[in-house]
Amino acid sequence: MSSDSPVRLSRDGVTLTGYLVLALWGWFLYGFGSLLAQLGRDQGISATVTSLHSVLLAAGALIAGFGFVPLVRRVRRRGVLRLAATMVLTGSVMFVAGGAWTAVTLPAILFIGTGGSLLVNAVNPLLNEHHAPRGEGHSAAALAEGNAVAAACGLVAPLAVGAGVALGLSWRPAILVTVPLALATLWMVARQPAGVLALDDDSTGAPGARRPMPVGFWPVLGMMMGLIGVEFCMTAWSAELLRTRTDLSSGAAAAGVSAVIGGMMLGRVLLGRMALRRPAKPLLVVAILVCLAGWAVTWTTTVATVALLGLLITGLGMAAHYPLGASLGMAAAGDQRDRASGLLSLGIGVAAGGGPFAIGALSDATSTHAAFLVVPVLLVLGLGLLLLTGPVTSRRPR
Repeated sequence: MSSDSPVRLSRDGVTLTGYLVLALWGWFLYGFGSLLAQLGRDQGISATVTSLHSVLLAAGALIAGFGFVPLVRRVRRRGVLRLAATMVLTGSVMFVAGGAWTAVTLPAILFIGTGGSLLVNAVNPLLNEHHAPRGEGHSAAALAEGNAVAAACGLVAPLAVGAGVALGLSWRPAILVTVPLALATLWMVARQPAGVLALDDDSTGAPGARRPMPVGFWPVLGMMMGLIGVEFCMTAWSAELLRTRTDLSSGAAAAGVSAVIGGMMLGRVLLGRMALRRPAKPLLVVAILVCLAGWAVTWTTTVATVALLGLLITGLGMAAHYPLGASLGMAAAGDQRDRASGLLSLGIGVAAGGGPFAIGALSDATSTHAAFLVVPVLLVLGLGLLLLTGPVTSRRPR
């Protein structure tokens, strides 16, 4: 195929369903990250206890990782999406209703985290399998574009949280937006015709579950743990870093997390086109270096506008971490994509809880500024493991 031939991504009903699932989870996840510090102040708890919410969100990913493959075997991906969207809807209502009490918000977050991770676990192999016949580049592009939709929702969510706090309405109205998004997801899943392979086929296979994963999958898993740890650290604690290092108010700092998400959205829009024509591995190397540069800008300044610019650059680099990492993981897993998705969920769960918890605990012991040194450590770890992975090419359709 010549380099100037048109390469287009198919956006049919199954693809759009996947995008809506990612929009639902993106809205809650990034909205939650921006309200975490404010939630701790509202409840009168320390940063360490506040970060337990992130730990339980990650614990939900662990539960989802262990349960995903058995669930797919029983109810297929369509049934998993229905169950998971219902869990996020129910948990969000519980989280908002009991927002003043830690004893309510902690189990609510565990419930939401389990449902949200099941959503992502189902969508990754769904989009990959649905687009793989046209080439691996199409799978990576679909994942990137879907995550761009999630980032677009995530861009608005912190702004909604910040506006609610500034207006005295609290963060609750912003989180309640997950209810109509979850209902729309359930409706969209129901609209897809029966027999769609990516939704209704049993692609797990008992023999595949017993075979060992390919050796090349494990460095990708370690890399993803480092890079996703960075994403959760930035979304969970950037608002507190802005509040303590610049002259931004609590509401403005919460809204400032949108700079990270805006960078991610822009990066994923661009990535969706680049992934169709460039291999994933070199794109991801560049993305990690961009993320590291953005972190350095934010960490070294006390000027709000410069810090926000640094967050934008950080998000631009972070944009590629999840979609390209997941694409590499799916490619390395061969025909064990659902199992790979479950294992990625387990690793991501550890990283998503461990990273923010480390920053919370170090913040109590030192300062939020010093604690943010966790971020470059995770980035360097991810880069090192990426360089250890074997070459993965991105096939183009004929």
